[in-house]
Amino acid sequence: MRTNQYMGLLPYMAVFVKVVETGSFSAAAEQLGTTASSISRQVASLEQALSVKLLERTTRRLKLSAAGADAYARCCEMVQSAKLVLELAERVNEAPQGIVKISAPRAFGMRLIAPHIEEFLNRYPEVDVQLKLTDRQVDLIGDDIDLMVRITDNPPDGLAARPLIRVSHIICATAAYLEKRGYPQHPNDLALHSCLYLGEVSGDNCWKFRHLQTQERVNVTVRGRYVTNHSRARLEGVLSSLGIGCLPWFVAREALEAQQVVEVLPQWDYMTSYYGMSWILYHPNRFLPPKCRVLIDFLAEKIADSDLNRRARRA
Repeated sequence: MRTNQYMGLLPYMAVFVKVVETGSFSAAAEQLGTTASSISRQVASLEQALSVKLLERTTRRLKLSAAGADAYARCCEMVQSAKLVLELAERVNEAPQGIVKISAPRAFGMRLIAPHIEEFLNRYPEVDVQLKLTDRQVDLIGDDIDLMVRITDNPPDGLAARPLIRVSHIICATAAYLEKRGYPQHPNDLALHSCLYLGEVSGDNCWKFRHLQTQERVNVTVRGRYVTNHSRARLEGVLSSLGIGCLPWFVAREALEAQQVVEVLPQWDYMTSYYGMSWILYHPNRFLPPKCRVLIDFLAEKIADSDLNRRARRA
């Protein structure tokens, strides 16, 4: 294939990557600001030029062919290389500038990142921030994200990781509720109480505990009349004496310090998927744009070195 031929196919390759990442022509068209028919024609043109079938089309979804999977891997490298060229251009500018897209779990982002954004924007007037709050697992390339926060004790391979704060949970209730219903002495006692839990998946009402000294592990199935997947809503329910709730410690901290709630079973560690060290993840790129570097450093300053982290009770 002559140089002028493959040069003309480069835009089609980028479109092909976006189709695979989004899973449909219409979703890719929405992100690229065009029509699904235009996207379909560009992918068809790429297939025709390569003389291979890249996508198997059904009425419900798109599936990569064997050749398409190989082509997708190579095209992803091309797209990533193009991004690196743009980032290199940004590096020329000494002052951080441009938009930084960062994703974080909802409760973490609302309580630990959003309150500091005003100060960051004032400190760096040429940098804009797009904060995406979601509890689903995102992908830096597929979701067009510069940075992401993930809570895990095993950060993924292939990405640079900056530790922030260890996320732990507590079980708590108001003194009024406990005086009326009794103080649980063991996790199994929770089965006799009204409990507030997430309710996003069927196993969310199975609470897992580990004793801090003996390392004994206990699972208990809880029940309650109020279920919500928002930590602030659960805190409000606990404050209304609706029952015993599970909350990230950084969400319950102020209520604990104000003695509005009481920690239940403090000798037990409540363990969930939203548990462990929090990290800022990003591509291990020596040409990391200044706009990303300053946001990483800023969040480490505000969160990793914060009073909240120094006072965290559990290592």
